[in-house]
Amino acid sequence: MTTALPTGAPVGVMDVGGSHVTAALVDPATVGALEREAGSAVDPHAPVDVLLDQLVAPARSLLSTVPPMGWAVAMPGPFDYAAGTGTFAGVEKFRSLAGVDLRRALAERLDVAPEDVRFCNDAVAYGIGEWAAGSGARAPRMVCITLGTGVGSAFLHDGVEVSTGDRVPEEGEVHRLTIDGRPLEATFSSPALRDAYRAAAGRDRTVEELCALARQGDRLAAEVVDRAARALGTALRPWVERFAADRVVVGGSIARSWDVVGGPLRDTIAPDTRADDGPVVAALLGTRAPLVGAAVAWARAAGHDGR
Repeated sequence: MTTALPTGAPVGVMDVGGSHVTAALVDPATVGALEREAGSAVDPHAPVDVLLDQLVAPARSLLSTVPPMGWAVAMPGPFDYAAGTGTFAGVEKFRSLAGVDLRRALAERLDVAPEDVRFCNDAVAYGIGEWAAGSGARAPRMVCITLGTGVGSAFLHDGVEVSTGDRVPEEGEVHRLTIDGRPLEATFSSPALRDAYRAAAGRDRTVEELCALARQGDRLAAEVVDRAARALGTALRPWVERFAADRVVVGGSIARSWDVVGGPLRDTIAPDTRADDGPVVAALLGTRAPLVGAAVAWARAAGHDGR
């Protein structure tokens, strides 16, 4: 049984990126509405105390006479979300936070009890946000893919993460898949697309520029994007089918060029459906998605319905 959310008490949320943190106050009873929002840059290589102060600065700026019920923090991995600590193995950013009890450190700086600070994977938070208030439309079984410098993923059953079992990749993370014997992200990611175009054209372009060229009819740019997107879709399709997904939501920075990448992804993930009513759709909320999703996850973990 779920309990009602306290009237007028929002959940504080933080979305921690590689060089930026965004904080907001969200009412989980009316998901999708950010009451207040603030953000700032962080130096991921800063000493631990400096970095911690940078992480909480936007959140502290939102504190007012109605304190949040607690704080939900969407963090990139590798991270132990239950324990509130990360090794950040193989990642240069946030090395000063390795092994730090981040739950206690953030709680002290936000004036809440440690048990009121909860963590979730940033890609999973993105997926829950899209499920709750975006293109996921509360589908019973939904897969969310985020495309950027890497490929994030979330497999959701009624909005709850599924990360174990034979219906999802290892830990529910599609970046662990391979394409032609190489890591998936070596074929489709921002660096991979730039590398492929540079190898073919002898010059560099950002992914945004690459997609703009494809949109304008540049054959080489279109081929690079199309080939990579079809390879990605082919790798994802068996898992989408195994999970019996009703909806596949694609977000992240590259998905902003949905008119370029959407077609080949739809054609390979769900080839027997029409584009206008098929299961493969672009994300709706953008950067709001992980903030909304983190709030919903916090409310559920706290025993509230979280919508």
